[in-house]
Amino acid sequence: MLLVGPASLPAYTLLRAAHKMLEVLDLSVSYGAIKALDGVSFNVPLGKIVALLGANGSGKTTALRAIAGLAPLTRGRIFLEGREIQGLPPHRIMARGLAVVPEGRRIFANLTVYENLLLGAYHRRERDLAPVLERLYATFPRLAERRSQPAGTLSGGEQQMLALGRALISRPRLLLLDEPSLGLAPLLVREVFNVLEDLNRQGATILLVEQNAAQALALAHYGYVLETGRLVLEGAGADLLAHPRLQEAYLGDGFGQEDFNPSAP
Repeated sequence: MLLVGPASLPAYTLLRAAHKMLEVLDLSVSYGAIKALDGVSFNVPLGKIVALLGANGSGKTTALRAIAGLAPLTRGRIFLEGREIQGLPPHRIMARGLAVVPEGRRIFANLTVYENLLLGAYHRRERDLAPVLERLYATFPRLAERRSQPAGTLSGGEQQMLALGRALISRPRLLLLDEPSLGLAPLLVREVFNVLEDLNRQGATILLVEQNAAQALALAHYGYVLETGRLVLEGAGADLLAHPRLQEAYLGDGFGQEDFNPSAP
């Protein structure tokens, strides 16, 4: 199990004291009269995995879109390594070291695996790509084997690896993943999460949006739970995973932050 730090120190204290790769403050996003997010604040420390959980419609994908510059903010501030990024166009945010693996992979089926990977490196110099590709193929051997195949011929798990590889080729400082387990068989889900754990051990900082709470919290150092656009629960991944009332909160039955006590029966 991954830990935030020494067991004698509260995970929350360690999280706040750590260097913040990403800090989101009072984030609000509306689609017309609908409030998708309402005053949400959270942070992702350098070198950690943070899970953002919630049922469909809770606002977790909207949070990723807002961070990436794809959804306009009604209110709030977003800092990437201490620099404000809200209001910047997506390509400038990506150039500052952020990469997104979108829900449903969004690969280009008619392009080869290699061509899909190159799309993630559009702002990198060609002479820098060879060593990056070599490391990428070492991480994802099946992509190396299938580099000349049309991406649409890959299995679902291989397509997810390709989407991850396309994001990683830009060598991001922060990786955002939206539902990486979506549509995958349990064996492939475990494989994808094993890759994420390996990437984190190599130093990757990850914000993970995921409906599979058990898988996400087994991996994450810290987790936040959204319910209808509001943050209702947060805690160390292991504590949330073990807490008997997590399912109640996750399903949106009104279990709020004030109810969370990891030592409760």
